[in-house]
Amino acid sequence: MPDIRNCRRCNKLFNYLSGLPICPDCKQQDEVNFKRVKEYLYEHPGASLYDVSKDLEISVQQIKTYLKEGRLEIVGESGNMFLECEKCGKSISTGRFCKECANEFTNDIKSVVNQMSTSGTNETTEKRARGMRYLTKDDV
Repeated sequence: MPDIRNCRRCNKLFNYLSGLPICPDCKQQDEVNFKRVKEYLYEHPGASLYDVSKDLEISVQQIKTYLKEGRLEIVGESGNMFLECEKCGKSISTGRFCKECANEFTNDIKSVVNQMSTSGTNETTEKRARGMRYLTKDDV
């Protein structure tokens, strides 16, 4: 069954598949804006967030979204003002988490996966030890 939603930006109905709940037209406009930002930064290396926003008429929030998605990176000391780790609050230059918190998340996930795979093996062995099974001619 399709998941029909209203776009968060333009309020138009669309068939939601995954990712941000915005329609294909708004996603396409985001891509156009990202290319403009990328070209601007290529021509103006080290430009500030506010310069990019003002000169291209793209919201600061949208540029921050590109930073959080890891598509842009803040260079120099200006990172302290715009982007912080969502877990510990440390200043970062791109993404949502600092390296330490990202590593902690990764290790936690690996630990859970290992625990699940270990307990899954024990459950399978226990199920084979009880209940019914298929007999072959050699077993009879």
